[in-house]
Amino acid sequence: MPALKNFVAVDWRSGKDKIYFFFKDSNTYSKFMIDGNRVLDGYPAPITYGNWKDFHVHARHLRFGFTTTALPPGSPLDEDTLWLFYYDGYWPMVSSYSQDEDKVVRTARLEDSDWAELLPYFDHIVAGTWWQRSGKMAQFRFLMNNGHFLTLDWNLSINGPYSGPPDFNHGIPEITVDPINNKTWPGLEPYKDRIITAVQNDRSFAASYYYIFLTNNEYITYNIVQNKVEYGPYKVTDVTWPGLLRD
Repeated sequence: MPALKNFVAVDWRSGKDKIYFFFKDSNTYSKFMIDGNRVLDGYPAPITYGNWKDFHVHARHLRFGFTTTALPPGSPLDEDTLWLFYYDGYWPMVSSYSQDEDKVVRTARLEDSDWAELLPYFDHIVAGTWWQRSGKMAQFRFLMNNGHFLTLDWNLSINGPYSGPPDFNHGIPEITVDPINNKTWPGLEPYKDRIITAVQNDRSFAASYYYIFLTNNEYITYNIVQNKVEYGPYKVTDVTWPGLLRD
């Protein structure tokens, strides 16, 4: 059985929901269709300009990524953006990839972006997702490789006249770092040091799942709405993730 180790999973919401898996050692990727519960034939495939446009040269250095819809505020209600976080040499970077236009629309150094608050933690972050719970529309959670997680909350407004960054039209980012334990992530604590990557399946506001991939070819399904482990760990096999272990 092939070992899943140096890879990153990201969600895609435009059109039929899917998950992309980037395998960094081989510079290939797979497309997992959620409605068909399988990786499409022909994958994994090489990462090229033809399939990932300007981002293809950075895919080997991808650290984590996730999708938002209609963010930042003022964006079209159905606009899906994939945020890709990576290194370009020594520089932490972020690219916003339009899923509707299928291209990179903006690239910036992390320190010059709306995500600058992540900079001190960048080397420890292994996964991030849009944490849509309790009516908060601009809250994000990031799992780290040191037994902690980070919450970035953009739901606070700047009082008074706007005079420049921070932004996200125009908010004050509140960032907190907490340990992964049975209170903050019920059921996840025994596996906190084994997390490789994670990706959201945004089924609905009532049932949004977070697939957390672990060492030893295992994964956990975390229920975001109920804030608890739904099931797992289970083995990644051709039954649980058809086609994902394909060479």
